[in-house]
Amino acid sequence: MTDFDIVPPEAIRDGRATDAYFDRTVATLEHVGKNPHVTAEVTADQFPDGEFEVFAGLGDALSLLEGLPIDVDAIPEGTLFDGGPVLQITGRYRDFARYETSLLGFLSHASGMSTQALRARRAAPDATVLSFGARHVHPSIAAVVERSALLAGLDGISHVAAGEILGHEASGTMPHALLICFGRGNQEAAWRAFDEAVDADVPRVALCDTYSDEMDEAVRAAESLDGALDSIRLDTTASRRGNFEHIVRETRWELDAHGYEDVGIFVSGGLGPPELRNLREYVDGFGVGGFISNADPTDFALDVVEVDGEPAAKRGKLTGAKQVYRTSDGGHHVALADVEAPGEPLLEPAIRDGEIVREVDLDAAADRAATDADRVEFDPFE
Repeated sequence: MTDFDIVPPEAIRDGRATDAYFDRTVATLEHVGKNPHVTAEVTADQFPDGEFEVFAGLGDALSLLEGLPIDVDAIPEGTLFDGGPVLQITGRYRDFARYETSLLGFLSHASGMSTQALRARRAAPDATVLSFGARHVHPSIAAVVERSALLAGLDGISHVAAGEILGHEASGTMPHALLICFGRGNQEAAWRAFDEAVDADVPRVALCDTYSDEMDEAVRAAESLDGALDSIRLDTTASRRGNFEHIVRETRWELDAHGYEDVGIFVSGGLGPPELRNLREYVDGFGVGGFISNADPTDFALDVVEVDGEPAAKRGKLTGAKQVYRTSDGGHHVALADVEAPGEPLLEPAIRDGEIVREVDLDAAADRAATDADRVEFDPFE
């Protein structure tokens, strides 16, 4: 038994974090002395369909496969893809069969969340967008959530332990619980206590929708902190009746009318691209949570496409080792590996004979995602 329902890293590394039928497959192949040399590919769609997603999770995937007697090629992390293989394994099948479950989990979950985070990023390109989604997932994968968000270009994360793993300081100021601990009518005392208690480099962002009207609390917060307030935060999209855009505009008006034009507005709570688009004219920053962390995983599968050098695949899959290309017009093209095709080849060496030969860097992946989103004209509202 473990303290929490968490599969330990050593089980993942040893190949025990697998589906049972892979163990039985390996046992069967061992029984008959078979261990064919295969090429296997990870794909979501066979042909490009114009619905681009972000490739993420490569670092964990390579760490999983490191040390196995195989070769791995992969498209660069942060690349936008809409068909064809994103990762290719060449080697003896029994040497990597048990790792399929974990491999697909690493890639599927991170790619799904990064794609949603990119939608949020592109919906409000000039605003600060923070990841607030770690509370919606098992804490053991909080760092995956936050890394996926940063890869897509979000400006910050909220989870402290994840930030320590990623080397990225967590953001965040106060919850409603802080105001409630001080009691109704004592919001000023809570805001001032926060200002006195936290480090000087923490932004002064006052939560202003706990007990009374948002306009009222916003002005009171600005007055109580006497010029020190950076922003107010509203977190009422799902719990308060009314038009949230109208509430935000009213609050902006009231702050300006009282001479607090420099106090920004930050909003959170059930936000996705449509809300970010509608509010970005009046809002300086957003906290986006469940839209990212609750993303559907990308539907990757791993399929054998060559056996002992001969094309082979199950029904519905394309036989033969492949290469994928970014074309000059921003398209995504799939071709057999031995067929010359136009464009920039994307599958590149990542592991050779068990040794990782490619660095996976978060900042580089984030830059690539931003550049590639422009190249393919990624639409966050599709």
